Amino acid sequence: MSTVTKAIIPVAGWGTRRLPITKAIEKCMLPIGNRPIVDYVVRDCIKAGIKEIIFVINKGSTQLQQYYSDNERLNQFLEFNRKQDMIELARAPHDVIFHYVEQDSVNKYGTAIPVGLVFSHLKKGESVAFVQGDAIYHNVDNSSEIARLMAATPEGGVSVLSSQVPQEEVSRYGVIDFNEETGGFAGIIEKPAVEQAPSNYINHGNYILNYEVMKRTYEYCQLDVSGEYYLISVLTQYAVEKNNVTVVPAVSDYLDCGNVHGWLHANNLIVHGK
Repeated sequence: MSTVTKAIIPVAGWGTRRLPITKAIEKCMLPIGNRPIVDYVVRDCIKAGIKEIIFVINKGSTQLQQYYSDNERLNQFLEFNRKQDMIELARAPHDVIFHYVEQDSVNKYGTAIPVGLVFSHLKKGESVAFVQGDAIYHNVDNSSEIARLMAATPEGGVSVLSSQVPQEEVSRYGVIDFNEETGGFAGIIEKPAVEQAPSNYINHGNYILNYEVMKRTYEYCQLDVSGEYYLISVLTQYAVEKNNVTVVPAVSDYLDCGNVHGWLHANNLIVHGK
């Protein structure tokens, strides 16, 4: 089991697939029921024992800071109107520290950049959870998928959270290629043709990363690369060299809320149980 107390949650994107609403409301703040998408992610991390959460936010963003701080005027209003039982609903989560690191959207971009920006906040030898802020896990027993990921990751190891989809749907996702000898992670094939897919296990973009991978990612982000900086490129190279990246199947339902159909499905499932 990997000991992890910090999580990186990248939420700096503009959410262009959800325009025009994301012009005013950040994608991760769109509601699933009465909570924003990202709050389900945060609470999953807290249940897993995470003590520090580092949000990588768009430059100048304040919505997350506002949500994860106490609103004393609201608390006073609820107190005055004898709605004290609602104050706890409006409070920020206890026993966790939030940090906010800005990412300039007109500078280097890609899934590796948040790790590069956060690297200086990490201690040598520690591992972190890297968790997307626009997709959630739903389990009827309210258990933590991040806790399961941590439990399945060897101490100091690296792991990838995944789930199976019907074979005919693989072309919509990044599909995991497995090492034939070890059965471990060998790479990702992006949106392969159905007949060419190496498996029907898809990559969620959620990982446990050890210090070596994070250091490699930071160094990669210092290079001048034409186009996007991919975290999966570092993971794949690490897997080729070390042969010790674990693929962990998710138990919960994976709900991608980054598109309107996935978001509606998540609301129907969580609010109505459908």
